[in-house]
Amino acid sequence: MKERLIDVLRHGEVQGGPCFRGRRDDPLTARGWRQMQGALQDLSGRYGARWDYVMSSPAVRCQAFARTWAAERALPLVEQPAFAERDFGAWEGLSASEIPLAELSAFWSDPQSFDPPEAEPFVVFRRRVAEAWQSLLAADWHHGLLFTHGGVTRIILGEALGLADASLLLLEVPPAGVTRWRLPVGGGLPSLVAHLPPVELNEEADEAEGAR
Repeated sequence: MKERLIDVLRHGEVQGGPCFRGRRDDPLTARGWRQMQGALQDLSGRYGARWDYVMSSPAVRCQAFARTWAAERALPLVEQPAFAERDFGAWEGLSASEIPLAELSAFWSDPQSFDPPEAEPFVVFRRRVAEAWQSLLAADWHHGLLFTHGGVTRIILGEALGLADASLLLLEVPPAGVTRWRLPVGGGLPSLVAHLPPVELNEEADEAEGAR
């Protein structure tokens, strides 16, 4: 039986630094752009890659790179709002240190029962991503590539591996991290091939870019 592959790539480093960033639409830094380039080059060199189906969150930190990358390879790009990051409501743009510790602890320990003020409810977020993931698996492609976010990647991991809500936040999904899934053609469950960290970049190149 032939198999299909799908790679899920989180966006790279974003302008504005680490914070709760869902609907906030900050672009990538120059380093973030290079991180994503390096991730795909590494993936192709490590396993080989002949992508034929490319999807992206509509957020500029995913979509801008995805559009350029897909156009360079004459590949069509499908933008899918269901793979957007969770809207964090009143926490948008805040760092963890700016949020009351009791609220932050409740958010990490029991995500199904505690939602940030005005945020997209976690149960809605998980259902949205899970349904989009199932639709993606049913689409007609051989080797897919999805540009998306840390929260979305955690939901996909949770759905595929049968993880409880509280376990999802124990999964580290750094900027430009990649997960690869294998799917048998004709049915069957996806299996996790790899969960890769970001590729190490040349720090001297980053310093030179920052000095411009």
